[in-house]
Amino acid sequence: MINLQNHTIILASNSPRRRELLEMLGLEFTVIPDTSDEVIAIDLTPAQAVCKLAVKKAINVSRLVSNCGIMENTLLSFPEPENQDATLPFRTPKSAKPDAQDAIIIAADTVVYLDGKPIEKPVNEANAVGMLKRLSGKRHTVYTGVCVLSGTIRSFGAEATDVYFRELSHEEILRYVKTGEPMDKAGAYGAQGRGALFVERIDGDFFNVMGLPLVRLSDMLKSFGIVL
Repeated sequence: MINLQNHTIILASNSPRRRELLEMLGLEFTVIPDTSDEVIAIDLTPAQAVCKLAVKKAINVSRLVSNCGIMENTLLSFPEPENQDATLPFRTPKSAKPDAQDAIIIAADTVVYLDGKPIEKPVNEANAVGMLKRLSGKRHTVYTGVCVLSGTIRSFGAEATDVYFRELSHEEILRYVKTGEPMDKAGAYGAQGRGALFVERIDGDFFNVMGLPLVRLSDMLKSFGIVL
C-alpha cells in the first residue's frame, strides 16, 4: 500500500466501482459518502455540471468530518469555456500545500449525456429499458467531475469519454435489465460488466466510464503531495 504519512484519504462515494479503482491503485482510504440529493444544473455545460456536483459532495463530506466551514460560493464559480463541450482542467493554487492533519477528500460524479441532455440513473426497470433504447446504435458522452479537497485547498476538473453502442434488440435489453446491473448506474449500463456487450468502441479514458478518470486523479493528487 502507498504510504500516506499523516494524510487520511476519504472517498466521498458509495460506488463499488470507485472503491475498486482506488484499491487497485494501492491507496488506503475510508468511505464516507455524501447522501444529499443530486440535482444536475441544466444552465451549465456538462463538464461544469459534473464538477459542481463533485465539489458539492466533497464540501458536504468535509463538513461532516471536520466542520471546517468551507463556503460553497468560494468553490463553485466556473469559467465559461470557449467550447461548450470542452472539459475543465483541474485547478489548484500553485503555492498551496494541504495541512498534514487535514483529510484529503476525493469526490466524483458521473453523468451520461446523449444529444446534449443528461441521462441519470434509472428509477425502475421500465426507466432503464427506455434509457437503453435511446442509447442503442448511438454515440453518447460520459462526463465525470472529480474534486480533491483538503481544508480550504481544492482541485477539480472533468473528463469526457465518447461511448458508441451497437444496435440493441428489445429482447436483449430486457434480459440485461433483469440482471439488475443497470439499476445503480448512470445511463443504465456498466461497461465493466455485462453492459460491455453493448459497447462497440470507446474514445477516451475507459476508467472515466467506470466513474473515476485515474490519470486525471493522479495528476490532481500530486498537488496534495501524493504520488501514485
